[in-house]
Amino acid sequence: MSSTTTQTSNTLALNDTTANPAPLGLLGFGMTTVLLNLHNAGFFPLDAMILGMGIFYGGLGQIIVGIMEWKKNNTFGATAFTSYGLFWLTLVALIILPQTGFGKAPDAAAMTAYLTMWGLFTAVLFIGTLRLNRALQFVFGSLTILFFLLAIGDATGNHTIKTIAGWEGIICGLSAIYTGLAQVLNEVYGRTVAPLGMVKK
Repeated sequence: MSSTTTQTSNTLALNDTTANPAPLGLLGFGMTTVLLNLHNAGFFPLDAMILGMGIFYGGLGQIIVGIMEWKKNNTFGATAFTSYGLFWLTLVALIILPQTGFGKAPDAAAMTAYLTMWGLFTAVLFIGTLRLNRALQFVFGSLTILFFLLAIGDATGNHTIKTIAGWEGIICGLSAIYTGLAQVLNEVYGRTVAPLGMVKK
């Protein structure tokens, strides 16, 4: 007497119903970038308003978004948002730590190296946006230019270059704000209200 045992395997699929965290990250980055570069362009001094935005909205906000992107299996988003959130925290630390006696203020050479490294990092991420959409390409492309302009400004001590960087940074920040709000509006209305320039893959 023989018996046959049939095993049936069921595949469990999880449906991700969580919201898209990217707009929050883009707005945290964009709004903080605009405010910092209004300072760089000469509109007001570097004060607690910018530092507060850098710590909480640009910093912690983007780190939270990066963790959310990680849970969504988005390596690009997790890497970008977490990194730029930590960028804002390190930038605030570079300003505050010397005032508290926990470190010496970085000189022009150190800031040039710091900004150059972030410029190189952003340039590589820009290559990644070539597979995404035109709006993100503009954000990362203009951010790459911004980092290198700021690095050149510190390397040369040229105030005019820093002012130009400020204006370019305002444009970069506004482009990130547009990209974030466009995603929100497009999702709310269920159609393209604000175009992002999708790339054919």
